[in-house]
Amino acid sequence: MKLSRKNLDQRLDYVYDAIVVGGGAGGLSAALYLQRYRLSSLVIEKGRGRSFWMQDTRNYLGLPPTTPGRTILQQGQEHLLSLDGDYLPGFVEDIQDEGDTFAVKVKVGKKDSTYPVFRSKYLVAASGLIDHLPQLEDMQNVYDYAGYNLHVCMICDGYEIGDTQCGLFVNTESAINTAFVLNWFTPYITVFTQGLCEVGKEMREKLAAHGYPLVETPIRRFLGHDHHMTGVELEDDSTIELENGLIAMGSHFFSQYLKGLDLEWKGGNLVTDSMCRTSHPRVFALGDLKEGVNQVSIAVADGTLAATAIWREIRRASPPRLWEENLKQTTHS
Repeated sequence: MKLSRKNLDQRLDYVYDAIVVGGGAGGLSAALYLQRYRLSSLVIEKGRGRSFWMQDTRNYLGLPPTTPGRTILQQGQEHLLSLDGDYLPGFVEDIQDEGDTFAVKVKVGKKDSTYPVFRSKYLVAASGLIDHLPQLEDMQNVYDYAGYNLHVCMICDGYEIGDTQCGLFVNTESAINTAFVLNWFTPYITVFTQGLCEVGKEMREKLAAHGYPLVETPIRRFLGHDHHMTGVELEDDSTIELENGLIAMGSHFFSQYLKGLDLEWKGGNLVTDSMCRTSHPRVFALGDLKEGVNQVSIAVADGTLAATAIWREIRRASPPRLWEENLKQTTHS
């Protein structure tokens, strides 16, 4: 069922087979499989994750290419609830390993928040990341185009950028190297530092050798209409026309709640095995949190793997189900 402040008390003394932190594609996939394995799961979703901002899911097999990410998530939530899974909008603040169970502390509600604690045998970390966007005075101007033709993932959207005038928006000199991969799709690249970093002589020469203009003046606003970005206006009142944009400004992992657990990390990513199990035997990590490619299709597959591994362990530790009536007949015959 969908949990809220009104019915939380029904689950506070309950021990789930697994709590899934994150209701994106990976987390929902894991929960769906857990429920279909006749296990119990709770999905806790903070809201507005990376997949929420996908306006068109153009590279997912079987979906119309104009399917918004929020539609996929809504359908996943409805599917989970139809399988008697639990879903809670909330923010996981802390997790304590109690030995046989995990105690998961959740902030519920932005105002007059409550902090219930839920328990589970297994934990699935699927909280993902959020991409850093250009920080303008009018952020709505950024949101009008982000996820449309102002892209954040080259692997997802390089095809759409193909052979167009593309602005590459960076905040560090190292991020400029994205241009030398992006040129597989288009050579018409203008690099915008937004005045956020210094660019050394070697990088300047490399850009010049490729013919890529470097613009270091801060951006005032994006230009365009109907969610279609057509260029930028700079702080010096000049404008530059563009047909596409790619933001390469890094991202923020939602993983702080895991810091109290004994886990192996590689940078911001969790190290996992082939079934998405971390160095903790009862903690699994999916999608963007683990090492690998940040794609929706990968996250969905990760959810399948993690749920299957959990089911296998629980099944093997459980007694077989017997056909009691037949046993009684055999005994009496």
